[in-house]
Amino acid sequence: MAFCKYSTEFIASSKTEIDNIFLNDYLPYAQPQFVIVYIYGLYLCSSTSFDNSMENFAKRLNMSEEDVIGAFEYWEEQGLVRILHTSPIQVTYIPLKNVVTANKLYKPDKYEVFNQQAQDIFQGRRAISKHEYEEYYDFLERYHVEQEALLMIMKYCVETKKSAVGYNYILTVAKNWANEGITSTAQVEERLKSFEDKSPELSEIFNAVGLKRAPYVEERALLNKWLNDYGFNLDVTLYVCKTIKKKARFSFERMDNILTKYYEMKLMSIMEIESFEKEKQSLYDLAKEINKTIGVYYENLEGVVENYILKWINMGFDRELLLEIASYCFKNSIRTLEGMDRTVAKFYKLGILTLSAFNEYMGQILADDSKIKDILTTLNISRNVSTYDRSNYKIWTQEWKLSQELISYAVELAKGKENPMKYLVRVLADYRDKGIKTIEEAKNNTPIKETTQSKNNFGGRSYSKEEINALFQAIDEIDV
Repeated sequence: MAFCKYSTEFIASSKTEIDNIFLNDYLPYAQPQFVIVYIYGLYLCSSTSFDNSMENFAKRLNMSEEDVIGAFEYWEEQGLVRILHTSPIQVTYIPLKNVVTANKLYKPDKYEVFNQQAQDIFQGRRAISKHEYEEYYDFLERYHVEQEALLMIMKYCVETKKSAVGYNYILTVAKNWANEGITSTAQVEERLKSFEDKSPELSEIFNAVGLKRAPYVEERALLNKWLNDYGFNLDVTLYVCKTIKKKARFSFERMDNILTKYYEMKLMSIMEIESFEKEKQSLYDLAKEINKTIGVYYENLEGVVENYILKWINMGFDRELLLEIASYCFKNSIRTLEGMDRTVAKFYKLGILTLSAFNEYMGQILADDSKIKDILTTLNISRNVSTYDRSNYKIWTQEWKLSQELISYAVELAKGKENPMKYLVRVLADYRDKGIKTIEEAKNNTPIKETTQSKNNFGGRSYSKEEINALFQAIDEIDV
């Protein structure tokens, strides 16, 4: 008997760990009863307090002993357990990290038909080695692909390459498709049919770039991506093909990189692409100037143009305003493109996209600042206009809808008070509550009494008198 052991209560309240490899690579493809057997057996491995016999195992799971043995035989085939004895049965669990790197042993008859059909595909061009077969087996087991589906992929690769194509090429194609969820014979048939449906388009592309051979599998897959996934039409695809051929040696990889870039930038028509290419140099020049203005340096400007400049231009901003925003960002220690992007978003929310709109808005801000400054001067408050002042003034005029004349009249009432700004706000709030809109109504209104409390200048921080900063301080209040 063991000197120390866990109590039954301790084991029941503890946890059984399940490796993520099992959850990801094995559980989705196994029968539910097989999963139950594996997990319950894993649980019993950590226990010496329970009856760990086959009879009790089957009884607890409401299964026959034959079904339990069949489940463990499945997991042995997968490499997750090893059956040491059969009478009585004894099972050992293998760490999954060892399973991933180990060579599995497969039943000789499981792949007998597959082996012969796979060799026939090559029609005597080369023989399939033992190692190559094992690679195919491992792929079929790990990706849970039907044998017939892999044979169809092998045949297609051999026929399109028209050479003694290597197994690495075949498995690369097969793994790419499996990662897309194409694992059954029916799904492979559907993919191959879509390739054949695209044959006329591929022929046009091959003619345009002067290729005389048959298309490879990966080239058909790329065309499928460009036309179906990205949504480009054939005219755009041919246009890009011809453009590449004029400038450099054509390759499907280069073509894919360019079309992916256009797709990410939402350039879907020939007109949009031509416009971008014509303006590209000016966009790069603008990117360089903005970077210099805010104090950053990028050796490669392609990412700056694609992620920021082009986006801002497509939003409708003109060059002059973007440079003005960059200048403001630098002066206010916003010295990253991400920070400038947030500032640009605030302008967009206001609908300010051009320098003329900027000047018009700035004029309005400065006009309001001038009125606010007159109020402060009348109330004998010696400080600059603050963000808080602007917020108050906006509330009075836009939300409370009080006229400038009525505000000026209230300012005169507040002049000389101990806390004039606070008194002014109370008077205006009183007008709002009583619906007073004219000076005559205000004069007939009983003036509110001044309360004696400590002075409050609202702690407004000082702002620069420069007109540009006054505008941008107002812009900063906008949330995006």
